[in-house]
Amino acid sequence: MTGAGGFSVSGYGPERAGWTRVFARDSLARRLDWPMMLAALALSLIGSMLVFSATRNRTELNQGDPYFFLLRHLMNLGIGIALMIATVWLGHRVLRNAVPILYGLSVLLSLVVLTPLGATINGQRNWIVIGGFSLQPAEFLKVAIILGMAMLLSARVDAGDKLHPDHRTVVQALGLASVPVLVLLLMPDLGSVLAMVAIILGVLLASGASNRWILGLVTAGVLGCVAIWQLHILDEYQINRFAAFANPDLDPAGVGYNTNQARIAIGSGGLTGSGLFHGSQTTGQFVPEQQTDFVFTVAGEELGFLGAGLIIFLLGLILWRACRIARDSPELYGTIVAAGIIAWFAFQSFENIGMTLGIMPVTGLPLPFVSYGGSSMFAVWLAIGLLQSIKAQRPMSA
Repeated sequence: MTGAGGFSVSGYGPERAGWTRVFARDSLARRLDWPMMLAALALSLIGSMLVFSATRNRTELNQGDPYFFLLRHLMNLGIGIALMIATVWLGHRVLRNAVPILYGLSVLLSLVVLTPLGATINGQRNWIVIGGFSLQPAEFLKVAIILGMAMLLSARVDAGDKLHPDHRTVVQALGLASVPVLVLLLMPDLGSVLAMVAIILGVLLASGASNRWILGLVTAGVLGCVAIWQLHILDEYQINRFAAFANPDLDPAGVGYNTNQARIAIGSGGLTGSGLFHGSQTTGQFVPEQQTDFVFTVAGEELGFLGAGLIIFLLGLILWRACRIARDSPELYGTIVAAGIIAWFAFQSFENIGMTLGIMPVTGLPLPFVSYGGSSMFAVWLAIGLLQSIKAQRPMSA
């Protein structure tokens, strides 16, 4: 029954009815994974404060504007969320049809890095810099490999022709993944290569491929690392990073400086930290690249064990929700995509935090959602969009 003006006597007018439709049981909003979304947003906002703390006094970096990096981090976050929304709106199944185009563009951008348009930053030639805009194609290659391998490995299984991908399909998927890996080796970008290897293993495990492929790849990886070392393919700065990891006391004022200062910063934070913007290591600018690779040291020093633990908890929450999405996906394609993202986030988080604690070598991988960097922020929010799309498009349980 409605009253004057068309409003319901019970209070459910057109506005209330609209909100009811938005949050109806079968609506898109109800099918999204809000704990994951909120955890990713919280990490990005915490990262903005850590980036601001690390850069507000660094006039040689912020061009005299203490808010330079903060505003750009928030702008990158806004663009990343817009990319996530677009991904959810399009749906991972629609994007599946565009995988060849997305893969080709990602590889092409990576090849551009090897041309005069490529730029070397912090010893790594993995950037494209045009004017004031910089792009790191390796971040988008991670998404491209996940989607490409998932498309190949799941095609015949989702069609009902096979229970598991056969050996020929696995070879095709590995061939597709090998192209960007080789491009990254040419840069060379060893950190991204390691992340790619983790993604490839995660994808193969989720696809149901024979365990012989997993064992074979692990063996090949070990032999490959030995060959790279023996053939002196690594650049000097990469060799120095491994030397500092193997012996933290080696040249503390040189190759071991970053890791030593990182451990000092984290160790000085104690349980609750020295307070945001009050860390002596951060304020004194003792830790290099603190807004990007070593952003976790700001959390350890200024927010202490509790604040750093909160970041790890939020990352764990995202991984847990992603595991649920992978498990509940009704099609192998969704399961593989989710598993690839899980492997990516898990490895990169462990590597980044581990290198600040001295338990992993320094590789230059950013901390997902937290580190400053547009390419990384765009890529991880694209991944969140893919996960949300997989969950939103699966059939609702009765």
